[in-house]
Amino acid sequence: MPRFADIVLPLAQPAYTFAVPEGMALAEGQAVAVQFGPRKFLTGIVWRIHDRRPDFKTIKPIRRVLYGAPLLTAPRRALWEWVASYYMCSVGEVMRCALPALMKPSGDSEEELAADEFRPRTERYVALAPELCDEERFHALCERLERRAPKQYAALLEVAAAGDGVRIATGEVARRLLHADGEVLRTLERKGFVTIAERERTVERGGSSFLLPELSAAQRRALDALRAQFDGGRPTALLHGVTGSGKTEIYIHLAAEVLARGGDVLLLLPEIALTAQLIARMERIFGSRVTAYHSKLTARRRTETYLRLTRSQGGELVVGVRSSIFLPLDRLQLVIVDEEHDASYKQSDPAPRYNARDCAVVMARLLGCRTLLGSATPSLETWLNAHSGKYGLATLAERYGDARPPAILLSDTLRAAKRGERRGHFNKLLLDRIGGTLDRGGQTMLFQNRRGFAPYVSCTECGWTARCPACNVTLTYHKARRQLECHYCGHTEAVPAACPACKVAEPVPMGFGTEKIAEQIAELFPEARVARLDRDSATSERAFSATVADFAERRTDILVGTQMIAKGFDFGGVSLVGVLNADNLLNNPDFRAAERAFQLLTQVAGRAGRREVPGEVVIQTSDPGNRVIRQVVAGDYEAMACAELAERQAFFYPPYARLVALTLRHRDPELLRRGAGELARRLRERFGRRVLGPIAPPVDRIRGEWLAGLLLKIESGASTARARGLLGEELRRFAAEAAFKSITVVCDVDPQ
Repeated sequence: MPRFADIVLPLAQPAYTFAVPEGMALAEGQAVAVQFGPRKFLTGIVWRIHDRRPDFKTIKPIRRVLYGAPLLTAPRRALWEWVASYYMCSVGEVMRCALPALMKPSGDSEEELAADEFRPRTERYVALAPELCDEERFHALCERLERRAPKQYAALLEVAAAGDGVRIATGEVARRLLHADGEVLRTLERKGFVTIAERERTVERGGSSFLLPELSAAQRRALDALRAQFDGGRPTALLHGVTGSGKTEIYIHLAAEVLARGGDVLLLLPEIALTAQLIARMERIFGSRVTAYHSKLTARRRTETYLRLTRSQGGELVVGVRSSIFLPLDRLQLVIVDEEHDASYKQSDPAPRYNARDCAVVMARLLGCRTLLGSATPSLETWLNAHSGKYGLATLAERYGDARPPAILLSDTLRAAKRGERRGHFNKLLLDRIGGTLDRGGQTMLFQNRRGFAPYVSCTECGWTARCPACNVTLTYHKARRQLECHYCGHTEAVPAACPACKVAEPVPMGFGTEKIAEQIAELFPEARVARLDRDSATSERAFSATVADFAERRTDILVGTQMIAKGFDFGGVSLVGVLNADNLLNNPDFRAAERAFQLLTQVAGRAGRREVPGEVVIQTSDPGNRVIRQVVAGDYEAMACAELAERQAFFYPPYARLVALTLRHRDPELLRRGAGELARRLRERFGRRVLGPIAPPVDRIRGEWLAGLLLKIESGASTARARGLLGEELRRFAAEAAFKSITVVCDVDPQ
């Protein structure tokens, strides 16, 4: 009977059906090479095998199977399908995001695809011959070799003794780990005493004995509470612990329990920047079981990691960022999402625009594993789920060891300016505290959530401002490069010597970013060693690691940075944190602005005083009476959560509604306006007052395209699946119309 297979391709298209050649051994989840169209050859994933012939005339056959064993199990395919359905994209777009680039070879011919196909690195492995596994035979041989061939004797002993921490499951040991001479090993092979095989490189795994950190009484209570809730049938739980409370130690204990019984653990972090410090700590405990996975790794290394995990027998601890959610950890028993509130878990472009935290929660159901969400400042959605009983909850309300919460001081920038107590962008209170910290040999972190030297340059005579020619934004001034740069499209240009409009004055920098702060603080404290950590200075993993290492080793006194310095770092020498402009966080046209400001200010404040030396935090603001800032000073997360939830319930925002944001793009603003108005009218016929817009976003032109936005609100309790289905129907009709088919519509479910 003829067989057919539905193949998912890395395209924004549905699965296509191909014929399975007679005699081809094929399984669902395998990667295959297929011909798509007249010339293109692509890699696809076998999604379903069946015997129903499609109703078109010519059915192309599958060319060949790639990588041998299946890449995806049935639960993993179910996760891909959920992501595609929930985030309103195709499974092919999920494939494009989930698989490393080198695993999707393509070409204009089958030969091109084959040349592009990934081939894992190989190396030699050595093992004792099977007959020498008998202890008597082995000792008899050793006695003979010890007298007649001492070098062969030493090599044989080394192969036999190499099992502790380096031998893989088959009893083999990598040749690179042996000190024996190559000719001696070949002689042993000729005599039949050892076997030498060349094959794909294998990662050697250590034992299951781990030196775990000791827990405080509060940590033990939290750990016991989490165990009880997981055992009681709750697959997802929140660990709500103040900054510096030791959440990582609890992660380590839970991970050790899973690894000891042969399960896999996935530890998700919001930023690549945090992985190096945490991986080093995990490797000290779990050794070779730890695997890193993020975009800063080479494409070859990511691909080797993915393929190795498809054949893993369990006992893996993967530390990675959001894309790690798609790794084939088939014995996954625990997913830990650290800093679960962080917006970096949400992918903005391209599709799928998924949230890794939410995918982790779904994985707990699909794969039968457990998900632990950890944060000092949980997202309001997670906090409400935990307090309503949907998630389990454990709290850590005190810092680890002798560390105490930092004292938070407010410094009024308007008052300081009126009194003449302001130098550059620093109030006297902050400067005095920095001077005192330097005198005591302590370290300072200064937070300014804007990179570059100045947000824009402007003419003081006529008011001209440098703007991006392709985007409706000002160009940021980078002094070190003497360049103006657009942070949306990457456009750069030189700073004009004179104003292009009036030709009178030279444009001057306005406002301030991290580059300017670092320059000013170095002038004010010339004896201090100052460093900067932002996306401009951390141009590579090596540069980032060097900056972090210098600060950790106290070779740097003052570290200036963006929100990169606010998350996850544990520097024992930091006794002072300064926030240069808290108002910048609050004055955003976003319903989450207050929540995000509280989270970021609390997180950056938590970097101070993490050891026995008390910490201080100075927040500069022109609105010291602001409710959110007062809640940060009091450390009152619950008050912030209750106030924000009441407001969101009144105005029908998450977590009391689901949002779907639609962004329409086109180079013709008039056509875009008409298209957005027409789509809004049609959606209101379906959804009524749930549709808001169209509106122009704050930045309404990017890369030459004009933007318009629509927002769909779906109330809690309503079927979001049905709403997405109706929305999808309308979007397909809109895209099919000749008048509007050139308009790009981007759909973002649960926008952040």
